[in-house]
Amino acid sequence: MADRQNWAPLEVSPSSVGAGATPHGLVDHLRGIGNLTGLLAREKAVVFRGFHVTPAELDEVLDLLLPNRLAYVHGNSPRTKVGKNVYTSTEYPPEFTISMHNEMSYAHQWPARLAFFCDQQPETGGATPVVDGVRWLAALDPEVREAFAGGVCYRQNLHGGRGLGKSWQDTFETDSRAEVESFLDGTGASWEWTAQDSLRVSQVRPATARHPITGAEVWFNQADQWHAAGLGDETAAALYQIMPEEDLPQSVTFADGSPIPAEHITQIRDRGLESAVDVDWYTGDLLLIDNVLVGHGRRPFTGPRRVLVAMSD
Repeated sequence: MADRQNWAPLEVSPSSVGAGATPHGLVDHLRGIGNLTGLLAREKAVVFRGFHVTPAELDEVLDLLLPNRLAYVHGNSPRTKVGKNVYTSTEYPPEFTISMHNEMSYAHQWPARLAFFCDQQPETGGATPVVDGVRWLAALDPEVREAFAGGVCYRQNLHGGRGLGKSWQDTFETDSRAEVESFLDGTGASWEWTAQDSLRVSQVRPATARHPITGAEVWFNQADQWHAAGLGDETAAALYQIMPEEDLPQSVTFADGSPIPAEHITQIRDRGLESAVDVDWYTGDLLLIDNVLVGHGRRPFTGPRRVLVAMSD
């Protein structure tokens, strides 16, 4: 296994594996791997480049990379569903950086794998930074790691169709309250319906996780993305003028309800990005990551950029 201080995703090209430089060459290679789970546990992330995959072949490739594609139910970021459990990557304005995170680490169940597909490369920038979760954990000051030892509490306020942030209908991909309640009953979360057909959800989750195969302990929470301080001082101040923190679309505290210091949040955000390796995009590329071992984000970009994402258990 590569040393985590010098870790980078494995790059697979037609010449490196003796395959044809076509989508069918990639399909044949994937069918011959045998133990993709073991490969991913060892390498943590793999870039497939030079196979010239197009949207027409994407489903066949994803069926091999992600045998059981999951819907983005209870996801908190804005996306558009474009295929069979295939979504646009997070739709934030291109001038902003998206900080490092493990997909849905705030949820009771998260995807084990993610696959990203570059349908259109950007003019400039737009890399997907990836970070070894062991390295991210080690990069944090001991007092920060200790402060998070008891876990965190995530809170969501989901409106019923009009309001700030995502609606509960978009979040759970249903218009049925009964379906939402049935889903939440199995998550260990506490929840209540509030005024104007809104839904408030709270859930306590650990701050770190251990990989089921390697046993590695990794930083595994999204406190910096749910905390207003992660948005920057000016944005946080503007939000607090609009409404109290507990009424924001999403917020986070320590598990016991005590506030998380802003300086902890900025350290987590900044050191995750500093520890990351950028994966630049070229049209037709695919990136497969182990969602526990590796966090991901997005660098700012110019020009059109279309990256799709799918996930599996």
